[in-house]
Amino acid sequence: MGFHVKAVMFDLDGTLVNTAPEIAYAANQMLSALNLPNKSPAQIARYIGEGVQMLVKRCVTNGTQVEPDEALLNDAQALFFEHYAQNVSTSQPYHGALETLNELKRTGFKLACVTNKPEKFTLPLLNATGLADFFELIVSGDTLPKKKPNPMQLHHICKKLGVLETESMLVGDSDTDVVAAHAAGCYIVTVPYGYNQGKAIDESMVDATIEHLPDLIHLLT
Repeated sequence: MGFHVKAVMFDLDGTLVNTAPEIAYAANQMLSALNLPNKSPAQIARYIGEGVQMLVKRCVTNGTQVEPDEALLNDAQALFFEHYAQNVSTSQPYHGALETLNELKRTGFKLACVTNKPEKFTLPLLNATGLADFFELIVSGDTLPKKKPNPMQLHHICKKLGVLETESMLVGDSDTDVVAAHAAGCYIVTVPYGYNQGKAIDESMVDATIEHLPDLIHLLT
């Protein structure tokens, strides 16, 4: 199955870069500072995908729907930011990420990164991993008023790149990406190894699944 698109948008955490180990370490440093129990890296990885605020809230409330005290939440987020800033740049790209982006750029695709991660973490991470130069546009979680699963980021990218949504594809790892792509009217391709709150993605809801990023090249060229 091939797709005729002009632009490919990539999610960051769990799609291009394995950020869970560093996020888990920073989150546990935050919890320790608040005298709250630490969590396993696997448990924290299930909290990734909907932005820092949701990650911190899930850590503090142990993944429940209980609304934490606002002051506690603010303190927790500040602590997480402090600790994550120290190790965000040490995360590593998944196997084949650099090669895939290089080949797609070489063959003329417009490339963008779209993430719910705040810009102050997104840019250092992309620069440290060597991924930044592949993208014509980088849209972070705080670039616009709304983020995935809202389609605003995807519409913004399509407009800036001068392509239609029907000429665009999002490559991601979670239901958040699937919902955003559907709402925007873009193709959606998912990888199975990322962070989707511990659940498998419903393959009936996506246009294609790939085991590894280099498999994308065969779908597009």
